[in-house]
Amino acid sequence: MFLGLDVGTSGVKAVLEDEAGALVATASRPLTLSHPKPLWSEQNPDDWVAASVGAVDDLARLHPRETASVSGIGLSGQMHGATLLGRDGRPLRPAILWNDGRSQTECAELERRCPELHAIAGNLAMPGFTAPKLAWVAKHEPAIFAEVAKVLLPKAYVRYRLSGEMVEDMSDAAGTLWLDVGARRWSEALLAATGLDLSHMPRLVEGNAPSAVLSPDLAQRWGMANNVVIAGGAGDNAASAIGLGAITPGDAFLSLGTSGVLFRVTDRFAPAPKAAVHAFCHALGGLWHQMGVMLSAAASLAWLARILETPEAALLAPLGATVERPSPVQFLPYLDGERTPHNDAHADGAFVGLRSAAGRGDLVQAVLEGVAFAARDMLAALGRSAQPITELDLVGGGSRSVVWAQIMADVLGVRVHRVEEGEVGAAIGAARLGRLAATGAAPADVCRKPRRLQSFEPRPAQRAAYDDAYAHWRKLYPALKECTS
Repeated sequence: MFLGLDVGTSGVKAVLEDEAGALVATASRPLTLSHPKPLWSEQNPDDWVAASVGAVDDLARLHPRETASVSGIGLSGQMHGATLLGRDGRPLRPAILWNDGRSQTECAELERRCPELHAIAGNLAMPGFTAPKLAWVAKHEPAIFAEVAKVLLPKAYVRYRLSGEMVEDMSDAAGTLWLDVGARRWSEALLAATGLDLSHMPRLVEGNAPSAVLSPDLAQRWGMANNVVIAGGAGDNAASAIGLGAITPGDAFLSLGTSGVLFRVTDRFAPAPKAAVHAFCHALGGLWHQMGVMLSAAASLAWLARILETPEAALLAPLGATVERPSPVQFLPYLDGERTPHNDAHADGAFVGLRSAAGRGDLVQAVLEGVAFAARDMLAALGRSAQPITELDLVGGGSRSVVWAQIMADVLGVRVHRVEEGEVGAAIGAARLGRLAATGAAPADVCRKPRRLQSFEPRPAQRAAYDDAYAHWRKLYPALKECTS
């Protein structure tokens, strides 16, 4: 049996997968975000540990025999979060998360300080990445910066607390702006640009390699053996790719989680920073991937549900399985700024085209379409640097919605597939990395593609209507930016 732990933004998911690759059991624990100031987003690192241990406690209570037979553990997690540890191994402050936008100024300073950054890291300096966060801490919290002994990403901190080992995998490390992504090693030049050196970084391993062994105390707590291997693991999107069997160059998927990600596997380091496309290491050696990222995907629908005090399912139900024409209202989903293609932490969300006749359904549909239009922006950005994408697996919480899947197909003009277990893909990918580390199995034998539940073809009439709506929508960001600058 193999255990996958996904340390997300809104919660921790734990899954058990058996030798045949079947999902045996799941458990989850919620997490809360803190926004103490505008653009700030933080979490208490120890909450990740408590939620992770609690989720496995739940599995051990409900499925004791299966949990006890675990031989390999894999970790996935939200990327980029700056977890600053002192010499005692304890957090010095709350972790600064991936959707925190406070370090825009430091991004510009970092690119001036290190002109080779794009070539080495393969990415623009964005506030979401880890390095600018440390530059911000050095400038605004110098006493804390002086005490920093180690910088870990969220899942690496959980690994540390599960095993006592400070280790990171290549895919997550690629999102720090400290990794030489092509060479798959820490860059001393990039570290020096933020006042750090190799001693501040954890040891690096590939995602399917052993990284540590579960501590005896936790092994005893869960009834496991004393030699349970913990894999290097992966950043959440690379882990989702492992769960989806996306391990061949050209494989692609669209994740509609809190954030939105368009992910494509490549066989080489293929940076495209001018389009705000991310180029990262994959979780397996010899593979890389490109990503377009929007910061508020399913989070946009969750925001509307909260504002209207109505459950998301109740908002979606009146739309039915399909919509026949674009909403008369348009929505910019930039509630927390945006990455691809704008790289603008200060971008604002907006409804445009409101009239007295507009109803709740128009707003709901506008949100779904706004996220789909933002995904089309990402598709265009990735399309400039490689072969076009012709089909996508849809994963994440938003993949539950049939109407959203059809809107995606119509807007993007590609075939879209809802897949089995699409909502726990990262945790399943983590479990499979745990299996690879524990058994030494070949990735092609373990990372199989999930069953496709339903496929959605672009409908010609709706596709044409959305082409027109998208052309209008593309004008909104620059117009609003001009008004708010």
